[in-house]
Amino acid sequence: MKKIFNILFSSVHLIASVILVVLSLVIMGWSVYEVVSKIDEPIDFIPLMLQSVGAIIIAAAIIDVAQYMMEEEVFLNKELRNPEEARRTITKIIVIITIAVSIEGLVYIFKAGTKDLTLLLYPALLIVVSAVLIVGLGVYQKLSATIEKTEKKSV
Repeated sequence: MKKIFNILFSSVHLIASVILVVLSLVIMGWSVYEVVSKIDEPIDFIPLMLQSVGAIIIAAAIIDVAQYMMEEEVFLNKELRNPEEARRTITKIIVIITIAVSIEGLVYIFKAGTKDLTLLLYPALLIVVSAVLIVGLGVYQKLSATIEKTEKKSV
C-alpha cells in the first residue's frame, strides 16, 4: 500500500513539474512575442521590455521550483530523515526565492527610475527583503550546522 502511494505521489509531482515547466516556457515565449511585436513602437517600449524581463525572471524561478520538485520528489523520492537533508532542502528553496526576489527588485528599480522616483519604495523593500533572506539563511545554516555537529557527537 505504501509503495502505491509513493508511486501515486511521485506521479503527481512529475505531472506538476512538467506543467510548471510548460507554463514557464509559455510565459517566456509570450514575453518575447510581445517585445518583438512592439519593436516598431518606440513609445512605451522600455516599460514593455522591463515587464518582459520581470516575467521571464518569474518563469525562470518557476522552472527552478519544478526542477527541485523533480529532483527531490520524483528522482530521489526521499523523506527528510536527518538535519543535513533538511538544511540542504531549505537552502535550495530559500536561494530560489532570494534570487527571484532580488532580480525582481532590480527590474522594478529600473521601471521606477523611468517613471517616478517616488515609486522606488517598493523595489527598495524587495532588495531589503532579499538581503534579510540571505542573512536569515546564513543564521539558519550556522544554527543547523551546530545541531548537526552535536547530533554526530552524540551518536
